Amino acid sequence: MALVRDATAAPSMHNAQPWRFQYSRRNRAFHLRADLRGALPHSDPVLRALHIGCGAALMNLRVAVAHEGWQATTRVLPDPSDPMLLASVTLTGPLGDEDDPAALYPAVHTRHTSRYPFAETEIPMSVRTALVDAADQEHVSLSFASGWHLQSVLDLAREGEARNLTDAGAAADLDRFTRRADDTRPATEGVPEYAFGPRRRIGKAPMRDFAGGKPIPGRATADFETSPHLALLSTSRDRPVEWLRTGQAVERVLLRATLEGLAASFVTQALEWHDLRWPLRDPMAGMAYMQMVLRLGYGPPGTRTPRRPVQDVLDIEP
Repeated sequence: MALVRDATAAPSMHNAQPWRFQYSRRNRAFHLRADLRGALPHSDPVLRALHIGCGAALMNLRVAVAHEGWQATTRVLPDPSDPMLLASVTLTGPLGDEDDPAALYPAVHTRHTSRYPFAETEIPMSVRTALVDAADQEHVSLSFASGWHLQSVLDLAREGEARNLTDAGAAADLDRFTRRADDTRPATEGVPEYAFGPRRRIGKAPMRDFAGGKPIPGRATADFETSPHLALLSTSRDRPVEWLRTGQAVERVLLRATLEGLAASFVTQALEWHDLRWPLRDPMAGMAYMQMVLRLGYGPPGTRTPRRPVQDVLDIEP
């Protein structure tokens, strides 16, 4: 159960937690399945974000298994006839000399999405290189937007956010997975009011308004970065296997960033609109399919958000 608790500390869009695990004692194998309770019908109609969230949970499981001293064989989409079976992780024996990715484990439960302002401080090249290498280990490309491309990404994120605030389908997805202080629903999923972060007063950081444009009494305002650091992750193709790789790369990057003292949040507004996703790429850099945009910087750590109890996401078989 501890390994699955570690796995479910992963991030997912709107903290929807779109995963379910099965563990076979006989085979010493975990199966990761998509849980459509965490689907976002309007914002994620093809389940791309669902796969990315499950990929992040898979990465955490791999880290936790290595931390416990086990070597494991991971297979993604192991059964073509069962597309909701996203991955299997089979424990094969004691960990050898190669301890990757066990070294990332200290960040598993300290990594939280931070929706606060970050300092106007450069990220050292050595740290940027470490994050690029982390994504590359999962066969995903990471680059930092700059110049005209950075401004283009900011403009597209702003357009996506404006659409989300006026679109009924996007509003329905957001309402389902946000929790106001007076909400009586069980607090085991979604983004609670205390984790919305302050409203932006000035600055260019592309922040999602989890209040959906509605006022919240006593909610603070703050000045955000004028030149945010945005990391873009892309893949050469755009299939479920690449989405799962992206999720693993995103979580590996976030865990490494946490160990390096960075905070992070997600910038997915433009990715949620088909006509905005393609222009996010930098054609001069040879990017193909944009999968994720991360905002990184030095600032307050994020706020812990709720998770479903392990017994609600884990089935144990003989």
